[in-house]
Amino acid sequence: MSSPRQSRPPAGQPPASGPAAKHPAGEPTALPSEISDTCKTVNSQLTQTVDPDERPHPEGHRPVGARSDTTASSSSADEGAPPGVHPVDESRPLGRILLFGIQHVLVMAATPISAIFLMSATLGLRAGLTVDLLSAAFVLSGVGSLIQSLGPWKFGPRLPFVMLPGGAPLILFLAIAEQHGVRIATGAVVLTAVFTFVVLPVFSRLLAYFPALVIGTMIVIVGVNLVKVGAVLVTGQPGSPRFANPTNLGLGMATIGFTIAFYLLFTGILRQLAVMLGLLAGTALAAGVGAIDGAGAVGGGLVNLPHLMPFGSPEFNLVAALPLMLYSLASMAEATGQTVINAEAVGKRIDKRTDVPKTVRADALTSLFGGFFGLPLMVTSGENIGIVRVTGVRSRFVTAAAGVVLIIIGVLAPVTRAISVIPTAVVGGTAMVVFAVITVLGIQMLGRSDLDKHTSTFICAVALALGLLPILVPGVYGAFPPNVRILLESGVAVGTFAAAVLNVLFHHVRPGVAARLTTAPTESDR
Repeated sequence: MSSPRQSRPPAGQPPASGPAAKHPAGEPTALPSEISDTCKTVNSQLTQTVDPDERPHPEGHRPVGARSDTTASSSSADEGAPPGVHPVDESRPLGRILLFGIQHVLVMAATPISAIFLMSATLGLRAGLTVDLLSAAFVLSGVGSLIQSLGPWKFGPRLPFVMLPGGAPLILFLAIAEQHGVRIATGAVVLTAVFTFVVLPVFSRLLAYFPALVIGTMIVIVGVNLVKVGAVLVTGQPGSPRFANPTNLGLGMATIGFTIAFYLLFTGILRQLAVMLGLLAGTALAAGVGAIDGAGAVGGGLVNLPHLMPFGSPEFNLVAALPLMLYSLASMAEATGQTVINAEAVGKRIDKRTDVPKTVRADALTSLFGGFFGLPLMVTSGENIGIVRVTGVRSRFVTAAAGVVLIIIGVLAPVTRAISVIPTAVVGGTAMVVFAVITVLGIQMLGRSDLDKHTSTFICAVALALGLLPILVPGVYGAFPPNVRILLESGVAVGTFAAAVLNVLFHHVRPGVAARLTTAPTESDR
C-alpha cells in the first residue's frame, strides 16, 4: 500500500510536526528544492527592484560606505567617520578643524581685502574708514559662513560654505554710489536683502526649471570666470604698467608648482593641506626675492571693531536700487547652482525646494546686516567648493571654523594687516587651481545631462556662448546704457538666464505645442 509522498527533513533539522506536516493523500505538495528556488527568485527580484543606494535614509543621506562618483576622491578623508554620521556632519578633532579652516581663509582672504581696497580707491575713502570696512567685511564673512555651515532654523543648508563680498554685487554697489551717493548705495543693499525675502517663495516654485543641464552650464561659466579672476591677480589688469610682470608670473607659477609637489609627495593630513602649504611656500619665496612689502604689517592698534553705519544712515531709493534688485534674481540662481554643486562635491543628497531657499535666506540675512555696516551684498562663495574637492575634507564644521577665524581676523587688527601683505600673485596662483576645480565639477554635471541629445547640446552651446562672451571679451557691451551694461556684463547671469529660458522652450513648451498639433486633427475627425 502506497503512503502519501512526504518530504524528508534536511540533516540536522527535526522532522516537521503539526498540521503543516500532514497532507491529504494524493494532493501535490511543494518539495524543499522548489520552495528554495521560489524563495531565491523572490529574493532576487526584491534585490533588483530596490537598489541599496536608493533606499530612504535619515535626512536623505547615503548609507555609510556608499559613494557616488562625485565623492569617491574624498573617501580617504572620511574613513574615520562614525557609523551613521555623514562626512558633512562629522566633527573632527579641534586642531584639525582649525587647520583646515585656516586653509580656507588663507586661500580666500584676498577677496574681501581686494573688494574693500577697490571700494576705497573708487570712492576715495580715508584710511581709517577703509580699515573699518575691512574689519566689517571679515566679521560679516565669518558670521555668514557660520550661518551657512551650521544652519540655524531655516537659514543655511548645513553645507561647507563660506560667504564673502565682491564680484558683480560690488560693481553694482560702486555704480550706485558714484551716481547717487554712498548712503543710497547702502540703502540699496538693505532694500535688495528685503526684496530677496519677498520674492524667494516665488523663486522656489521655479526651481523645477533648473535641471542639471542649466545648473551645470552655469557652474562652468562661474568656474571660467573665477579662473580669470585668479589669473588677473597673477598678471595684473591688461593695460596697467605692471601687466604680466615676470616676477609676479614666476611667483604665481611657483605657487602652483609647490601645491602640485605637496599633493604628489604627501599623504594624509599634509596632502589635504597642500593648498595652504603651497600658498605659504609661495609667500616664503616672495619674501626671499623681496616681493613683500612688510610696512603695512606693523603699527596700529590691537583691536579694531567694525562701526555701525560708517557712512551715516542709509537712504532708500527704489529706482536707484533697481539694478541691484534685478541682479539678486541672478544671484538666487547662482546660489541654486552652488548649493547643488556643493552637495555633489560632498556626496550629500538635498532637496532643492527646501535647501536652496535656506542658502538664499542666509545670503539675504547677512547682506541685510552688511548694508548697515557699509558693505555690498554678501554672497555664498563658490571658491571653497574647489577647496573641499581638492582636500577631500567634507565636514561643514571646517567652514564653521573658518567663519570663527574670519571674525577673529576682523577684530584683531595685526592679523588683518599680516594677511594683507601676502602678494596677490601668490594668492592668484593658488586661486587658479582651486577655481579650475569648480569648472571641472560643472563639466561632470553636464556629463549627466544627456548631452548626447542634440537639443541639450544646442541649449548648452548657446548658453555658454552668451555667458562666456563678456568674460572673454571685456567691454563688449560698453556702448550700452550703464544699468543695462552692468547686467549684460555678468556672464553668469546671462548664461544662466539663456540656459533656463531655452530649457523651458525646448523641453516644456515645444513638446506641449507638438502634442496639441498632433492630436488636433484626430479630435476634429470625431
